Amino acid sequence: MESNLEELRYKEVISVTDGTRFGYVGDMMFDLETGQIRALVVPGQGRYFFGLFGKRETHLVRWEQVKRFGPDIILVEGEPTLAQKRPRARRWLE
Repeated sequence: MESNLEELRYKEVISVTDGTRFGYVGDMMFDLETGQIRALVVPGQGRYFFGLFGKRETHLVRWEQVKRFGPDIILVEGEPTLAQKRPRARRWLE
């Protein structure tokens, strides 16, 4: 089975252990030296009013946690890790 990132964006990530729905794939992390996929990035959904009042945490699902790809879901085992927030760029020079 072949797939590209655009097709993965329409697949929901669900835990096989407890049925938790984490959201949809937003991006992937690669190891540039080996070309292997390291993790799926599942961005947090907006809390209220289309995300105007903040978003939930972004999850990283390690590639080893992925158990099965379906036509519209990706089944994973275990809890994904929370992504580290990147520091914002400074707007003014000091």
